[in-house]
Amino acid sequence: MANHKSAVKRARQNELRRLRNKAVKTRIKSIVKEVRSSAGEASGGEGRAKLNAAQSIIDKASKKGVIHKRTAARKISRLSKLANSTNA
Repeated sequence: MANHKSAVKRARQNELRRLRNKAVKTRIKSIVKEVRSSAGEASGGEGRAKLNAAQSIIDKASKKGVIHKRTAARKISRLSKLANSTNA
């Protein structure tokens, strides 16, 4: 356990950030899973809407610093590639 007042505060902040980051990462995983499953089905409009939602969520996570900028770009690129290959 932290001994100094500043260390106690830092531990509290880290715990809140950890929980927030965990929630955002879980949300990313869920939406990516939805996009991948909808890519298997032949539903063009619905798949495109899910892809746009996934891009938005991933970009927001990147902007907040939850995931790295390049990780976000890679995830979006792979999802877009998958969506385009199933629509073509």
